[in-house]
Parts: sequence; C-alpha cells; structure tokens
Amino acid sequence: MQINNAYDAIVIGTSAGGLYALMHILQQLPADYPVPVIVVQHRSKDERALLEEVLQQKCDIRIKQADEKEPIQPGIVYFAPPDYHLLIESNGTFSLSFDAPVNYARPSIDVLFETAAEVFKQRLLGIILTGANSDGASGIKKISLLGGATIAQQPETADYPEMPRAAINTGYVQHILDPDAIGDFLLHPENKNDGKTG
Repeated sequence: MQINNAYDAIVIGTSAGGLYALMHILQQLPADYPVPVIVVQHRSKDERALLEEVLQQKCDIRIKQADEKEPIQPGIVYFAPPDYHLLIESNGTFSLSFDAPVNYARPSIDVLFETAAEVFKQRLLGIILTGANSDGASGIKKISLLGGATIAQQPETADYPEMPRAAINTGYVQHILDPDAIGDFLLHPENKNDGKTG
C-alpha cells in the first residue's frame, strides 16, 4: 500500500477505555505503514506486556514496548513501558525516565507529546483518545504551537470523554473524529483540511 504521509511520527495518548479505541485505529494500519506510531496508555505499573500482546493479535503492524536508546523506526507501534515516562531524543531515539509522575501519571502523555514536538515540529501528528483526566492537553498545545497537527477523539464516542474534552478546550485541536475516522485519517492524510472536522 502506497501511503503519501505528511508526518515523520505520530504520537497517541489515552487512558481509561483506550484498548477499544486503539484497536479501532491500529487495526487499519498495514504492516508496512511508513510512519512510527508512539503511544502512551495509562496502565498499572504491574502490567508488563498484556496490552501489546492483545493488540498484536488483532493488528498487522508490529507492536512493541519502547526500549531505552532504541532508534525510532517506521512500521512499528511503540508503547511506553508501565511506570516509565517515554521521551523522544533529538537523535531520533527513545529515552525512559523514572522521574515523578506528571498529572498523576507515569508514563505521562504530556512528557511524550512535548518532547516529540521539540524533535519533529511540523512533521508530528498528536492524537488524544478516551481518558478520565486532562493529561495530554498541554502536549497538544505544544504540538500545535510548533506547527504539528492535532486530533482529539469525538467526546461522544469516548468511554471516558474528559481527556479529549480537555484537549479540545485548549483551542489547539484541529480535527475531532471518532476512532474509525482517525484510522482513515492516518491512511489518507492528504485528505486533511484546515478546518475542524467531526
């Protein structure tokens, strides 16, 4: 599949209800998807790889936890390991941090989004999905201010609408879409427009 992608990286943040939303999005991506997808999903620090294993059974694209100093590659969905912040370094590798929780969360969506925005700037797409807090809202703002694109899940379609609503309330979300439409957007970014959709 030839995909004319406008981005060098895609970052996704989600919390409560995230498995269902992620499955709808990631199932649409082919194994040779030309852009790395980097995900923070809030989860228990005792959970090791169950989320990745469940998603891999349903998806063609490779899914794994990000490792310290690992180079970011296309065709892979990376997840932040439980209980570690995931950061993007300027040389295109990951770093893991055990610093204090941000917005009561470790991993923090804001930490991933803000470090990714510094590296990828206008070539970054940030997506906020279902969740029960406001983590990711400041990260969405930074992505937009540095020229990147932003999407929030349509709150009416989210199991927990607080997180996408907090992102939308910043005024920096460009597209408001349900999970199936987000997946389609990732496959056909050339169809995007400058106005809010939803």
